[in-house]
Amino acid sequence: MLTSLDGYFEGPNKEIDWHTVDVEFNEYASNFLDNIDILLFGRVTYELMANYWPTQEALTNDPIIAKKMNNIPKIVFSTTLSNVAWQNTQLV
Repeated sequence: MLTSLDGYFEGPNKEIDWHTVDVEFNEYASNFLDNIDILLFGRVTYELMANYWPTQEALTNDPIIAKKMNNIPKIVFSTTLSNVAWQNTQLV
């Protein structure tokens, strides 16, 4: 879970430069995704993820995580979205 008490995990200028993706992080992410049944998103996080993981860039640069992210069932909670296009996603 990546959030703070105010509901964000970004800096004041929307930076997430503290977030380092390296071999250790990728191993953790892969193991984590192997042990979950569903991903839950709000609209903003869903849009960020849905605009990256199904792309050729993600499939080329990080094929293991991309495959898992695309195949895991997802629920997005939103009052503003009218539909979702990312595979295996349900809108609530």
